[in-house]
Amino acid sequence: MHEPDYDVTGKTAIVTGASQGIGEAIAKTLAASGANVSICSRSMDRVGPVADEINDADDAGEALALECNVREREQVQNLVDETVETFGDIDVLVNNAGGEFVAPFEDISANGWQTIVDLNLNSTVHCTQLAGEVMREGSGGAIINLSSVNGQHAAPGESHYGASKAAIIRLTETLATEWADDGIRVNCIAPGLIQTPGVAETLGIDSEDMPPREKTDRRIGHVEEIADVAQFLSSPAASFMNGETVTVKGVPRAGNSMSKDLGLE
Repeated sequence: MHEPDYDVTGKTAIVTGASQGIGEAIAKTLAASGANVSICSRSMDRVGPVADEINDADDAGEALALECNVREREQVQNLVDETVETFGDIDVLVNNAGGEFVAPFEDISANGWQTIVDLNLNSTVHCTQLAGEVMREGSGGAIINLSSVNGQHAAPGESHYGASKAAIIRLTETLATEWADDGIRVNCIAPGLIQTPGVAETLGIDSEDMPPREKTDRRIGHVEEIADVAQFLSSPAASFMNGETVTVKGVPRAGNSMSKDLGLE
């Protein structure tokens, strides 16, 4: 009988924004499954311990930690070069780095708008072009972009964030078409509300207060649930998925109140 192939053993993955939250969970999940991971953030003090934890684990891939501001193309090129020098190739790219702040559209300065677009969209462009060059010259690979449900529907107070995340979805679909002949699959994940450190700080949601993954009536998810989807999209099991956006948001929204989103009503 057919058994699904989620194996990523021996593959090399770059995961950006991997010092905490979703990026950290993706890096650890891929490494636990046998992949070598090159992980980065803007602070070595933050991303270094993640690599140390991976390298100290038994039966896991190796981790390389690098300081990289993904908004700076030269630093991304160094990330790519160091990854290839250390592991020999790039098989998977996870464009996770990003950020946001909440403000009405009329109050967003030109600098504020540019900062979010650079961090979310232009960083994805830099990483995809430079890592994609290695993939295209080699044996192909899988690219996974992180968008958001706020890139799929109206998000008051997050026009800059929503616009950048919507652009990532369209970029995903376009590159899936353009690079298919190069053996590269390009897919996207659009998470809903996930318990990351940023969300915990903003909304006061402690890890111990999180409902277990087994509950189906949740409107907030665990970072590992996004990592599991990234693992799938990285693996041969997703060989016929290209140009898709996988929405991971729990129970569909019945209203716009935060209390409903958190499952508190």
